[in-house]
Amino acid sequence: MSQPAKRVLITAGASGIGRAMAAGFAETGAEVWVTDVNAAALAQVPDSWQARVVDAADETAVAALFAEIGAGGGLDVLCANAGVAGPTAPVEDVALADWRSCVSVNLEGAFLAAKYAAPLMKAAGQGSIVLTSSTAGIYGYPNRAPYAAAKWAVIGLMKTLAMELGPFGIRANAICPGAVEGPRMEGVLQREAALKGMSRAAVYDGYAAGTSMRTWVTAEDVANMAVFLGSPAARRVSGQIIAVDGHTENPDPKV
Repeated sequence: MSQPAKRVLITAGASGIGRAMAAGFAETGAEVWVTDVNAAALAQVPDSWQARVVDAADETAVAALFAEIGAGGGLDVLCANAGVAGPTAPVEDVALADWRSCVSVNLEGAFLAAKYAAPLMKAAGQGSIVLTSSTAGIYGYPNRAPYAAAKWAVIGLMKTLAMELGPFGIRANAICPGAVEGPRMEGVLQREAALKGMSRAAVYDGYAAGTSMRTWVTAEDVANMAVFLGSPAARRVSGQIIAVDGHTENPDPKV
């Protein structure tokens, strides 16, 4: 990619990490497209962004979206960011329906986005695919079996995309956020505190204590990495697992 990204799609881009990614790319002058299942949140994004209500795991909707993007000029960067936290429970207490729901959004959503982005990028002879995984996809995570399994699989998908699409000038990388400040992790904190019989504050502090920098990260920290991976500065970076987590030392939070 000899030029800055011109057209970028971020799935789950109406809030949290996705919105921060969209804002970061918009600052570079890119034409930003965002999707989300939350229509109310999408209504709050800047008017200059192209916003569409799309379920990342609905192939018909995803195919229609990419047909529209392709007709409008193609795609330089895909940030497949859609995901859900899934249940927080011992594996024996996880319902199959909850497992499937979590894996569907986190893994199938990434697969479908990559499937339909690939032809557009092949036609252009360049592109960058950024998949949002997690440090749970590097280390595993107690009481988060569906989420960890899906995020490990996202890394396998990324490695395969990098090998398969590299000859066409397309790069693929995975960002692995650690504990990110925001509503999604707040829900995890509350459920984990209840499961362990601890206070929310103690669980929160435990996440920070499990990193060498003793810190949580922000959505903007993650977005900065996505913008880098979509830029010419990363033109030889592909197939990489890049953690943005303050360096996780222990995947089970210290308390």
